[in-house]
Amino acid sequence: MTGPDRRSFLAGGAGLLAVALVRPAEAVERPPREPTEAAIRRFAGDAPIHPGRVALDLPPLVENGNAVPLTVTVESPMSAADHVRRIAVFNDKNPQPNVLTVHLGPRAGRAAISTRIRLADSQTVTAIAEMSDGTYWSATADAIVTLAACVEG
Repeated sequence: MTGPDRRSFLAGGAGLLAVALVRPAEAVERPPREPTEAAIRRFAGDAPIHPGRVALDLPPLVENGNAVPLTVTVESPMSAADHVRRIAVFNDKNPQPNVLTVHLGPRAGRAAISTRIRLADSQTVTAIAEMSDGTYWSATADAIVTLAACVEG
Protein backbone atom coordinates (compact mmCIF):
# COMPACT_ATOMS: atom_id res chain seq x y z
CA MET A 1 0.00 0.00 0.00
CA THR A 2 1.35 3.39 -0.89
CA GLY A 3 1.08 6.62 1.13
CA PRO A 4 -1.28 9.49 0.30
CA ASP A 5 -0.67 11.14 -3.03
CA ARG A 6 -0.09 14.86 -3.39
CA ARG A 7 -3.70 15.62 -4.37
CA SER A 8 -5.14 13.88 -1.28
CA PHE A 9 -2.62 15.63 0.96
CA LEU A 10 -3.46 19.10 -0.41
CA ALA A 11 -7.22 18.46 -0.23
CA GLY A 12 -6.95 17.38 3.40
CA GLY A 13 -4.81 20.39 4.28
CA ALA A 14 -7.28 22.76 2.61
CA GLY A 15 -10.13 21.18 4.58
CA LEU A 16 -8.29 21.65 7.87
CA LEU A 17 -7.50 25.26 6.98
CA ALA A 18 -11.15 25.95 6.19
CA VAL A 19 -12.24 24.49 9.54
CA ALA A 20 -9.62 26.56 11.38
CA LEU A 21 -10.64 29.82 9.69
CA VAL A 22 -14.40 29.48 10.09
CA ARG A 23 -15.46 30.01 13.69
CA PRO A 24 -18.97 30.19 15.03
CA ALA A 25 -20.04 33.65 16.29
CA GLU A 26 -20.24 32.48 19.89
CA ALA A 27 -16.53 31.56 19.83
CA VAL A 28 -15.58 35.21 19.22
CA GLU A 29 -17.26 36.69 22.29
CA ARG A 30 -15.77 39.91 23.57
CA PRO A 31 -15.83 40.90 27.21
CA PRO A 32 -18.51 43.48 28.04
CA ARG A 33 -17.46 47.13 27.86
CA GLU A 34 -16.76 48.75 31.21
CA PRO A 35 -19.13 51.70 31.77
CA THR A 36 -17.47 55.11 31.56
CA GLU A 37 -18.61 56.05 35.06
CA ALA A 38 -16.95 52.90 36.47
CA ALA A 39 -13.67 53.75 34.70
CA ILE A 40 -13.82 57.30 36.08
CA ARG A 41 -14.44 55.96 39.60
CA ARG A 42 -11.49 53.59 39.20
CA PHE A 43 -9.36 56.68 38.42
CA ALA A 44 -10.74 59.08 41.07
CA GLY A 45 -12.07 56.70 43.71
CA ASP A 46 -14.85 58.21 45.81
CA ALA A 47 -13.44 61.76 45.62
CA PRO A 48 -15.76 64.45 44.27
CA ILE A 49 -14.96 65.68 40.76
CA HIS A 50 -15.41 69.42 40.30
CA PRO A 51 -16.01 71.16 36.97
CA GLY A 52 -13.39 73.77 36.08
CA ARG A 53 -9.61 74.32 35.96
CA VAL A 54 -9.43 71.89 33.02
CA ALA A 55 -9.76 72.94 29.37
CA LEU A 56 -10.49 70.24 26.79
CA ASP A 57 -9.95 71.26 23.18
CA LEU A 58 -11.64 68.81 20.81
CA PRO A 59 -13.15 69.64 17.40
CA PRO A 60 -16.96 69.66 17.60
CA LEU A 61 -17.28 68.13 14.12
CA VAL A 62 -14.88 65.33 13.16
CA GLU A 63 -14.79 64.06 9.59
CA ASN A 64 -12.61 61.01 10.33
CA GLY A 65 -12.63 59.36 13.77
CA ASN A 66 -9.27 57.64 13.18
CA ALA A 67 -7.15 60.67 14.16
CA VAL A 68 -8.95 63.27 16.26
CA PRO A 69 -6.74 66.04 17.70
CA LEU A 70 -7.13 66.52 21.44
CA THR A 71 -5.50 69.01 23.81
CA VAL A 72 -5.98 69.13 27.58
CA THR A 73 -4.65 72.03 29.66
CA VAL A 74 -5.02 72.50 33.41
CA GLU A 75 -4.77 75.76 35.35
CA SER A 76 -1.89 75.09 37.72
CA PRO A 77 1.33 76.89 38.73
CA MET A 78 3.10 73.50 38.51
CA SER A 79 5.10 74.22 41.66
CA ALA A 80 6.18 71.66 44.24
CA ALA A 81 3.25 72.69 46.46
CA ASP A 82 0.58 72.90 43.73
CA HIS A 83 0.84 70.76 40.61
CA VAL A 84 -1.04 68.28 38.47
CA ARG A 85 -0.32 64.62 39.28
CA ARG A 86 -2.35 62.92 36.55
CA ILE A 87 -4.58 63.72 33.62
CA ALA A 88 -6.97 61.07 32.28
CA VAL A 89 -9.26 61.14 29.25
CA PHE A 90 -12.43 59.04 29.02
CA ASN A 91 -15.05 58.49 26.31
CA ASP A 92 -18.60 57.15 26.15
CA LYS A 93 -18.67 54.85 23.11
CA ASN A 94 -15.24 53.43 22.27
CA PRO A 95 -14.56 49.74 23.07
CA GLN A 96 -12.46 50.89 26.07
CA PRO A 97 -13.61 53.91 28.09
CA ASN A 98 -10.14 54.98 29.30
CA VAL A 99 -8.41 56.68 26.36
CA LEU A 100 -5.23 57.70 28.16
CA THR A 101 -3.67 58.53 31.51
CA VAL A 102 -0.65 60.84 31.77
CA HIS A 103 1.44 61.28 34.94
CA LEU A 104 2.95 64.73 35.51
CA GLY A 105 4.97 66.46 38.22
CA PRO A 106 6.10 69.96 39.13
CA ARG A 107 9.10 69.75 36.80
CA ALA A 108 6.78 69.38 33.77
CA GLY A 109 6.57 73.19 33.65
CA ARG A 110 3.07 73.23 32.08
CA ALA A 111 0.06 71.05 32.68
CA ALA A 112 -0.79 70.47 29.02
CA ILE A 113 -0.95 67.45 26.74
CA SER A 114 -1.72 67.16 23.04
CA THR A 115 -2.33 63.96 21.10
CA ARG A 116 -4.61 62.33 18.56
CA ILE A 117 -7.21 59.76 19.57
CA ARG A 118 -9.65 57.43 17.82
CA LEU A 119 -13.38 57.91 18.26
CA ALA A 120 -15.80 55.11 17.45
CA ASP A 121 -18.84 57.36 17.06
CA SER A 122 -20.28 60.73 18.01
CA GLN A 123 -19.82 60.98 21.76
CA THR A 124 -18.81 62.92 24.85
CA VAL A 125 -15.15 63.00 25.88
CA THR A 126 -14.20 63.80 29.49
CA ALA A 127 -10.82 64.96 30.81
CA ILE A 128 -10.10 64.72 34.55
CA ALA A 129 -7.06 66.14 36.35
CA GLU A 130 -5.83 64.98 39.75
CA MET A 131 -4.09 67.77 41.64
CA SER A 132 -1.33 67.41 44.24
CA ASP A 133 -3.79 68.33 47.02
CA GLY A 134 -5.99 65.33 46.09
CA THR A 135 -8.76 67.29 44.37
CA TYR A 136 -10.15 66.33 40.97
CA TRP A 137 -11.23 68.76 38.25
CA SER A 138 -12.89 68.03 34.92
CA ALA A 139 -14.09 69.26 31.55
CA THR A 140 -16.18 67.62 28.85
CA ALA A 141 -16.55 68.13 25.11
CA ASP A 142 -18.93 66.66 22.56
CA ALA A 143 -17.74 65.50 19.15
CA ILE A 144 -19.86 64.57 16.16
CA VAL A 145 -18.03 61.94 14.09
CA THR A 146 -19.06 61.44 10.47
CA LEU A 147 -16.70 58.50 9.69
CA ALA A 148 -16.30 56.28 12.76
CA ALA A 149 -13.12 54.53 13.90
CA CYS A 150 -12.74 51.51 16.23
CA VAL A 151 -15.35 49.58 14.26
CA GLU A 152 -15.10 45.84 14.84
CA GLY A 153 -16.98 43.12 13.02
